[in-house]
Amino acid sequence: MRNSAVFVPHFHWDREWYEPFQVFRHRLVAALDAVLETAEANPDFRFTADGQMAAIEDYLEMRPENRDRVMALVAGGRLAIGPWLILLDEFLCSGETIVRNLQMGWAAAAELGGSMPIGYLPDMFGHVAQMPQILARAGIEHAALWRGVPGSVDGHAFRWRAPDGSEVRTEFLFDGYDNGLDVLLVPDRIGRALDEYAQMTADRWGDDPVLAMAGTDHNAPDPQLATWLRRASSDERAITIATLDEYIREHVRDEASAVVTGELRSHVRGNILPGVLSVRLGLKQRMAVAERTIDHAERMNALWSQRDDSPFLSLAWHKIIESTAHDSVVGSGTDETCDQVDARLAEATHIARAVRDAALAEPAALVPSDGYLVANPLPFPRTALVEVNVVSPPDGSDLVATAADGSPQPVQLVSKAPTVLSDERMDASQLERVLRRIHRRELFGRLIDHYELTPGSLVLHLAEVPTSGPFDLLILRRKVAAAATEHPGEWRVLTLEEARATALVPVNVPASGLAGFRVEPSDRAAARSTAFAPATAKARALSNGLVEVAIAADGTLDVTGTDGTVLHGVGRLVDGGDRGDSYNYAPPAQDVLVEEPAEVAMELIENGPLRSRIRVTRVYEWPTALSSERDLRSSQIVPTPVETLVEVRAGEPFVRVSTSFLNRSADHRLRFHVPLPEPAAVSASAGQFAVTERGLTAEGGWGEYPIPTFPASSFVSAGAANVLLDHATEYELVGDGSELAITLLRAIGSISVNIHPLRDEPAAAEIPAPGAQDLGVRIENRFAVVPSATGWQGANVVALSEDFRNDVLVTRGTAPAEGQLPPDATGVQVDGPDILVSSIRRVCDDERGDGTEVRLAAMNDSGSTARVTGAFTEVTTVDLLGRPLSATSVADGLELALGPWEIRTVVFRRGEPTAIGRFANHGSGERH
Repeated sequence: MRNSAVFVPHFHWDREWYEPFQVFRHRLVAALDAVLETAEANPDFRFTADGQMAAIEDYLEMRPENRDRVMALVAGGRLAIGPWLILLDEFLCSGETIVRNLQMGWAAAAELGGSMPIGYLPDMFGHVAQMPQILARAGIEHAALWRGVPGSVDGHAFRWRAPDGSEVRTEFLFDGYDNGLDVLLVPDRIGRALDEYAQMTADRWGDDPVLAMAGTDHNAPDPQLATWLRRASSDERAITIATLDEYIREHVRDEASAVVTGELRSHVRGNILPGVLSVRLGLKQRMAVAERTIDHAERMNALWSQRDDSPFLSLAWHKIIESTAHDSVVGSGTDETCDQVDARLAEATHIARAVRDAALAEPAALVPSDGYLVANPLPFPRTALVEVNVVSPPDGSDLVATAADGSPQPVQLVSKAPTVLSDERMDASQLERVLRRIHRRELFGRLIDHYELTPGSLVLHLAEVPTSGPFDLLILRRKVAAAATEHPGEWRVLTLEEARATALVPVNVPASGLAGFRVEPSDRAAARSTAFAPATAKARALSNGLVEVAIAADGTLDVTGTDGTVLHGVGRLVDGGDRGDSYNYAPPAQDVLVEEPAEVAMELIENGPLRSRIRVTRVYEWPTALSSERDLRSSQIVPTPVETLVEVRAGEPFVRVSTSFLNRSADHRLRFHVPLPEPAAVSASAGQFAVTERGLTAEGGWGEYPIPTFPASSFVSAGAANVLLDHATEYELVGDGSELAITLLRAIGSISVNIHPLRDEPAAAEIPAPGAQDLGVRIENRFAVVPSATGWQGANVVALSEDFRNDVLVTRGTAPAEGQLPPDATGVQVDGPDILVSSIRRVCDDERGDGTEVRLAAMNDSGSTARVTGAFTEVTTVDLLGRPLSATSVADGLELALGPWEIRTVVFRRGEPTAIGRFANHGSGERH
């Protein structure tokens, strides 16, 4: 037999892109209608539904009457669905989101007959290092993908190995996911075209048949496809139609000898479009907020609530995962598409926030209303600095925070609020208008504590927590009406609030736990006692005994770390032109870099003892846009003040830095530079269960310049510099490794440009996207700097990044004031070096009942032992789809020996079926 080929009919469906979701869905319904009709009319026809269940769900929502038809084709092996919920961008979401995507896609496919067991990743812009482990720990042995595969792979398959050693055999779609379409251009000449293609690519196939992916974006295969292929098949040329699963399992003999370890970000056989990492900054930030909020909501609901809010959490997860689509969170769509992604992420955050707040309301009901409840979402104990609104202390007094055990903590007053909320004069006949503002007891967001009514005067005293007893609005109305009748003429109405202030309080909170505190007046000596060296400030310097910051005349920072390592010139801002598009950065031919500020001003904002801050304002003269030919920056300049808030907190071994400016320039890229003491040849960044090392260059070869900008999610490290991040972003080692540059903004105006200096072919149509310029938008970024001569591992950056990204949760108590604070309570505690806990959530098994699932990862190349403690007596190890692997009883905590970069999921249960407790009876942890 001279040639053989297997054609895989499919389509690739971008859920939203250059058109918004509902427009694309209208096309989707018509396309899948055609697929079902073709399959039912021709028994030889097979179809692979792009590896994502979102297309099937979106279709059945419009065509619910076709559910049985879909299930019949799935059952017959003629329609391959799943395993993903959506084809995601792997670098712009968390590793936990990738897992949930797979879980939800697998479950949705199971309801229709079962998932294709192939990790199909056809069009992602590169692939994360731990994807082989994620697939393998879900029981998936094969993957298929296109972009990012290095040039060392010369066949059509390779063994893709994760950092932990897990492997999946991976089908390499080296000519893209539409390589069969060229063969089908002329239906009467398919045989000859196939022979030519097979000959051109013979070195890749070996003894295996040619894989011809017969499909493209947003179109169903031609209904005549099976007829054409049947006619082209012969004794010398066997042509088969199959699903992708059938091709790999039934037609392939090559087990793949080539091995590729880690992430796939090579440009050698396909564009990976790295500019999507930094375009439309707001989407990246809102994705991070949504992921953090739902993570906290799951933890609070699992550990401290008796209410199972899983349906709400599932809905929020679905919306987050929809937003991770590789043309959604990346920001490469039209403005209306990106507005919809933004709204969807906001909605997911709102749902998660509601669950989180409802869960915290249960233990808050046991805390007196003159106190506060603090919840720690992280599974290790910490001292957190919280900001609360309190009654101002009397003159000559300080405030002290008191915990449940009576131990005092110092309080730092940040600001005082005005006490006069309104001072009005009016005729007596208008007094009723004032009373209409009162809703039961609430006025201006506060509660009426008491009032003073004298001839010609009404004084209302407001408080956050009233102490004067009951208040009756009807009685007040009657008294005011009588007084107005007796004393006509001008009246004065004065609304006063008790003297209040914003205070900073250090709170010791157990692992995954709860702590209560209240703030009370105290003498100064007691209020100043603290376990940490104070945070102090001078005009141009900050210190807390662990790190020091000196601010140079140009506004950059000299940061000294705990081990004495010094980073000079941190925060140098470099702004340059960008004539690229949403997919790829490109400098104009005659770029103008703006590196020096025209003005610098500094202002001391806070001077300890718990937090010290200095605001640095630098004014830069940035060009307003590119010239009309787009190869020169405009001569028109707009002065732009950039505020940098530099902060140190008592007890923290890093410096917090945030930048803020109103963007009034188009077509530019702004980066935050961190000069290194010595040039670095490699960098490392954390994200998706791994810390990935990269060099100074990237592999090119396809037609896209391999600019070495790389993704980072929770931190990036190079040489002695470690930068903790708030959201996924891009970075680059520049100046031959002498500086780390982190992108703060990339402002462009088109989805794609036809002629791009750093990319040969257009990535899409040249569609305007003015919203991607972020004009008139306040651009804010926050991060923290950790100098360390021992790198990210020596500085314990995995734990520090979790501390930086995850604030404690604070809510006021709702029990009667002046009662006793309940004792602190611990939830699940995890101890061990470089351990990441990506999820703690409630799960339910029909046989075993409620449990608490914990997912951990060893974030180093030597492995780690994690000790997990909590109120549980049974532990079950499960795979990433939640299927049990082994179970054992435990008495006093659990030690888990994790291999290098290993992801492990365990479910903890009590011996007797018990509802998850509350603060009052230890929660699912223990009191201290």
